[in-house]
Amino acid sequence: MLKGLTLRANGLKFSALEMGEGPEAVFCLHGFPDHARSFREQLPALAGAGYRVIAPTLRGYEPSSQPHDGDYHLVHLAEDLLGWMTDLGVRKAHLIGHDWGAVIGYAATAMAPERFHSFSALAVPHLHNPLDAYRRMPGQLRNSWYSFFFQLRKVSDLATRWDDFQLIEKLWRDWSPDWRWPEEEMIALKKTFRQPGVVHAALGYYRAVYSLWSPTTWRSHKLLQSPVRVPTLALTGARDGCLDTRMFDLMRPEDFPVGLRIERLQGAGHFLHQEKPAEVNRLLVEWLGRHRG
Repeated sequence: MLKGLTLRANGLKFSALEMGEGPEAVFCLHGFPDHARSFREQLPALAGAGYRVIAPTLRGYEPSSQPHDGDYHLVHLAEDLLGWMTDLGVRKAHLIGHDWGAVIGYAATAMAPERFHSFSALAVPHLHNPLDAYRRMPGQLRNSWYSFFFQLRKVSDLATRWDDFQLIEKLWRDWSPDWRWPEEEMIALKKTFRQPGVVHAALGYYRAVYSLWSPTTWRSHKLLQSPVRVPTLALTGARDGCLDTRMFDLMRPEDFPVGLRIERLQGAGHFLHQEKPAEVNRLLVEWLGRHRG
C-alpha cells in the first residue's frame, strides 16, 4: 500500500512516498522538472521484490523544505539524503536517482560509500572531466541551453511559469521525443510547481552549480570528481534529448572500483523509467538483488 511519510533533515521537513516493508530500504530521488511521483511505476515493483521503497520530495520542491538562506548546493542535497536515512534509522540503503537525483547520488556515494549497498543512476553519467566531455561532444552545450538560461534569475523564473508552465512541457517533449506522457501526470507536476517558492528553488539547483565564488560549490564539484565506491548501474535512453547518450561511453571504469554496469535502452529518452517501466524495473530488481546486504 502506498503511504505518505514525513522526513526531517538539516532543520527542514520533507514529504515522501513509501511502499513495502522489506528489511532493506531503497531511496528513489527524482530530478527536474519532476517530483516524487516520477517513481510511481518503480514503487510497487521494488516493494513487490521485498524492499521498503521511499521516494522523497527533494529540497525546495515544497514550502516546508525551502531553506531560509536559499542554499541548494549539491553538498547539502547529499546531506539531506544521509539525514533522511538517519531520521528513519536506516544504516545502509540502496539508492536510485534520476536526473538531479542521480547527481545527488554520485555526491552521496562519494561522501559516505559505507551507507549504500548499491547505486543506480538514471539518465546522468558520472564524468570525471566534464569540460573534456563538452569538448568531445560540443552539441551537448546546445542541449544544455536551459541551465545557462536559468542563470537569469527573475526572467527564467517568470518564463518557467509563463502560459501554464509551457517551458516544462517543452523540456519533457525535447528530452523524451518519442514519449507522450499521461496527461494526469503533467497536471500533478504543474500542481507541484505552483506551490510557493518551488520554481525559484528548483532553478536554484542550477544557479548553485555556477556560484563559482562559493567554497561550497567547489566542495560539490570535488565530490562529483571523486570515485564512486559503491556498485553502480548506469541507465541511459538512446533517444535522450537532454544528455547525449554517448556521454555514458566516457564513464571511466577506474572511477568505479567496486563495479560499473552501463545499459542503454532503445526507444527511450530522458524519462526512461517512466517511458519503459517494465524494462527499467527488471534491471533495477536484478541489480539490487545482486547487492543485497
